[in-house]
Amino acid sequence: MKNYYIILLLLASANGVLAQKSSRKSLEDSTQALQTVEIVGRKETTYTNTTTFVGSKSATPLKDLPQSVSYVTKELMLDQGAFRLNEVVKNMSGVNQASFYNDLTIRGNRVSGQENYSMLVNGMRSFSNFWKQLLIPHIEQVEILKGPASALYGNASPGGTVNRVTKKPLDERRMSINSSVGSFGTFRTTADFTGPMNEQKTLLYRLNLGLEDSESFRDLQFDKSLIFAPSFSFLPNDKTRVNFDLVYQNANTRLDRGHAVFGDGDLYSVPVNRSLSVMNDYLKEKSYNVTLSLNHQFTDNLTFTSAYMFTSFDEDLLEHRTANTYAKNAAGANINNLVEMQVFIRKRTWNNANFVNYFNYNFNIGSLENKLVVGYDYAQQVLRPGGSQLVAGGYRNAANNGTIATYVAANRTRYLLDAAENPVPNVAHIDLTNPDPYALRDVSKYFFTTRLFPQSFFSTQGFYVQDQIKVGKFQALLGFRQDSFTEFVNYKTNTENKVTQSAFIPRVGLVYSLNNNVNAYATYMGGYQPQTAATLSNPNAGGPFDPLISNLIEGGLKTEWFDKRLNANVAVYQLKQKGTLYNAGDTQNPDRLVQIGEEVSKGIELDVIGKIATNWNVLFNYAYCNATITQSRNEAEIGRQKPNAPKHLWNLWTKYIIGRGPLGGLGFGFGTNRQSSYLGSIVAAGQQPKEFPAYQLVNAAIYYRISKFQVQLNINNLTDQTHWVGGYDYLRAFPGAPRNWLATVAYTF
Repeated sequence: MKNYYIILLLLASANGVLAQKSSRKSLEDSTQALQTVEIVGRKETTYTNTTTFVGSKSATPLKDLPQSVSYVTKELMLDQGAFRLNEVVKNMSGVNQASFYNDLTIRGNRVSGQENYSMLVNGMRSFSNFWKQLLIPHIEQVEILKGPASALYGNASPGGTVNRVTKKPLDERRMSINSSVGSFGTFRTTADFTGPMNEQKTLLYRLNLGLEDSESFRDLQFDKSLIFAPSFSFLPNDKTRVNFDLVYQNANTRLDRGHAVFGDGDLYSVPVNRSLSVMNDYLKEKSYNVTLSLNHQFTDNLTFTSAYMFTSFDEDLLEHRTANTYAKNAAGANINNLVEMQVFIRKRTWNNANFVNYFNYNFNIGSLENKLVVGYDYAQQVLRPGGSQLVAGGYRNAANNGTIATYVAANRTRYLLDAAENPVPNVAHIDLTNPDPYALRDVSKYFFTTRLFPQSFFSTQGFYVQDQIKVGKFQALLGFRQDSFTEFVNYKTNTENKVTQSAFIPRVGLVYSLNNNVNAYATYMGGYQPQTAATLSNPNAGGPFDPLISNLIEGGLKTEWFDKRLNANVAVYQLKQKGTLYNAGDTQNPDRLVQIGEEVSKGIELDVIGKIATNWNVLFNYAYCNATITQSRNEAEIGRQKPNAPKHLWNLWTKYIIGRGPLGGLGFGFGTNRQSSYLGSIVAAGQQPKEFPAYQLVNAAIYYRISKFQVQLNINNLTDQTHWVGGYDYLRAFPGAPRNWLATVAYTF
């Protein structure tokens, strides 16, 4: 009952109805009263969560928010043996992987790392890498706020916004250590320590550690990762809390560009373990986040929050990768077993800063209860000077002292030819019939050109107002944001170009309580996302581009059952967007992007999560999403399914623990994930995108707890189904792992 008591206090505090008559209330009660933002540690230990902060910047019951929110708590992550963000999105309706990378599809819309939107940490913008999936040992909860979140956060992805809530210090002692071994040489260990640092509990700490040294089912792929995440909370009085958080991550791996198959397009023609890497490839990434936040309660109804976050990210890369085409013979035709290759050697550093300030004020006007949020935020991102890339690719010229980007048969005399009269590549092709193509390559033999990433700078700032009004069974959420975006292309050079954009972004939502268990809601919100060449950090992409404009209409039901232990929600939506970027299919410039006129996603989502009985947890969701192109420069594209946007997604996970008797402490988990077929990326005009097949995975687990020890065994893809979690084309497909296991021993003390 203690957990339910804490939740009730949180909800009462957020609505301004908790009477605080005495100035001598306990520190624990005051701490909970301060929880109007994500600065206080979550004490619940279940799959369910009843309150959201990211959706309204105040402690709002999920049932009262007129918008769909999917989430996964750390308890579910642990039960499934998850270590990365992509491993948990399968538990969220309407969300799927788009590739091996930090790259997701939400309601048919792509959400990726290494952008200035879409990925938040504790409701703040933080730079996140693209090539490597995000680690989660230090994460308390992953939330996805469905639809454009621009009215609160400015430039945001139209499909949804991912928010990672980090673990915060608790005022009670908790400690745990987990170690795992498994398939593909997997070794992982994590530790989580928290508690007070003095008797008065005015100084709290938390330390999360994570270490991984693992290989992969993909040849030559591996991960050596370290995460170090200490945090501290200082509570000088019962009205004030100061948090300091540091997250340091260091990763050593290789960049896996995907699965390449023969030119006839048979996905099964090449084993899924085959990669295009070679032994001397590497990807080294290093990042740190530093956050300082202050929350002060001036009165029972007025609270101020201020937070500053600084992020630094370094990328150091050497990769052999496909040139997104097959090798050419003398006549200029594809050689279907040879993949044309290129080499990138790249170094870049980004710095991000994020400053957030807002007031929460609860007040009444007659019978109207108001929860007002007024705020201002500022964020900036800088690509540091020196960012550059050496590129080797194309074909050798006749003099063998340089290269030509592409082979044109009519000009064959300009090229160096081999004994078979075929053009000689600058970087040797990969032969898909070669059983061992991974030997060291002497990169000094290649002809390189230098591609500069000019120093870039952008800033975004906005003023926003939001009021949640309640009268009787009705609630209304009214808000807007005035946003300003500024970007400097070729920053601090003679050709510096300043790009400015602004937008007024509305948000309107209504909630009606049908009874104590069921709320109906409807919402409309606008979306806004600037996108220019510097934002994309790729000078070959083209641009600058017009902003992405979107709007969402959504309605549904949110319900709570069994004393709030089980939640069941349904949402119906229509999402329109204009200006999405797609690859242009330009053989002369594979990185060039174009903007397609309009796209529409229509769908329905059903979510059930919680406890059926004391020891029986369940999660089920289904999503139907019809995401199509409705306006385009190419009539053949109209009505076409959007890339990596399956129409149907089903997910199920259930866990049961035997509570007593001789088998007490023994538990079982079972789950399945099904995804319908989907298309890859749009390619050159006149060509059809590649189709990737539907699949269904079966996962299982067994648990046994005795005293402070727990042993668990997770088996994923139990039926060993060959499948692809995403793909661009048949040279860049992304297969899922075959059957694999992970054994974990956990000790809590």
